[in-house]
Amino acid sequence: MQNSAFRHLKALSVEIGARPGGSVGNQAAAAYIESVFRRCGLAVESQEFACPAWEELGAWLCLRNSALPVAANPYSPSCLVTAPLTPVHTRAELEQLDLEGKIAVLYGELVRHPLPPKAWPFKTEADARVVELLEAKRPAAILAVQNRSGEIERLIEDWEFPAPSATVSAEIGAMLLNRVGENIRLRIDTRHSRSTTANIVGRLPGVTRQQLVICAHYDTKVDTPGASDNASGVAVMLALAEHLCRQEQPYSLEFVAFTNEEYLPLGDDEYVRRRGGAFDQIDLVLNFDAVGLRQGPNTIAGFNLPPAFQAEIAQIVTRFPAVRWAPPWPESNHATFAMRGTPCLAFTADAEETHYHLRSDTIEQISRDRLNEMVEMGSALVEALSQRLRVPA
Repeated sequence: MQNSAFRHLKALSVEIGARPGGSVGNQAAAAYIESVFRRCGLAVESQEFACPAWEELGAWLCLRNSALPVAANPYSPSCLVTAPLTPVHTRAELEQLDLEGKIAVLYGELVRHPLPPKAWPFKTEADARVVELLEAKRPAAILAVQNRSGEIERLIEDWEFPAPSATVSAEIGAMLLNRVGENIRLRIDTRHSRSTTANIVGRLPGVTRQQLVICAHYDTKVDTPGASDNASGVAVMLALAEHLCRQEQPYSLEFVAFTNEEYLPLGDDEYVRRRGGAFDQIDLVLNFDAVGLRQGPNTIAGFNLPPAFQAEIAQIVTRFPAVRWAPPWPESNHATFAMRGTPCLAFTADAEETHYHLRSDTIEQISRDRLNEMVEMGSALVEALSQRLRVPA
């Protein structure tokens, strides 16, 4: 169990790499997870569904005969546009400006964080209004300026968003803001297609039909190896499957490798559709998402835990003094269960500096000891809770 998790982490983040929904890497990861489940003797269900797939073929802008790099935003259509630059700093400016036929340069307040897709269930009213205005203003294209120096994090991601868009570095953004009103040429070459992806579910029947669900999402953003987000969580889940399959379990165990968590909860929707209303059979969900970071400790958050159950779990957690309790947070697969009243535990890491969604989210960001800590804690929780159901021999 000690080396198992790191082996899976390497397979997913180094040997396979980026795993956005519908991509070759995504499908390779699904096949890898399924093979591990089958070696464990689990009954495997592949919950396949259609999804959008997207690929960047190239992108650049030309300013005064200089070609400058840009990063096409995921799901952007292709374009070849020559138009004047118009900067937009605040939502109030966006309300007032005429952007039709222009290249809108978003900076400052408007790009403090990536704009969520229109269909994202947790978007704020302010974000929804920004997207609504950008569609209504009909710019020829959009350039989003990253607020900080360093690696590019693409700032718009929406299959339904019609305008071509790209993200530029803070340094290139500063150059553009000194050229207000000048014509620039922007070229974005992308490929859109329909593809398929799948949740991979492995089931181990127990003495009772009551279930423990152990889950993690295996997809990534478009150009990151996703070691912490979320090869780490999948590695913990697979190591637990390998460990727990070795003996009969009082609980029925369900291991769920979700896909398309990074772009809308499409995998969650498919899981719910196939499960129907049988959420009352689940006694507890363990969700692992971005665990084992070198930069900070692992954390645990509880949802819908009755007081006695909370106390029982808290007693188990005391055996892992480095793990901290954290406030509940919704942005992962446990939310699908929590919103239906199912007791959940969500595990992640607490770090001031993270590399989520970036090319630097590599295996070097992961602590082997902290990754193993999550495997050991997951095993301890399952074992302790199973004692309540264990039938004497």
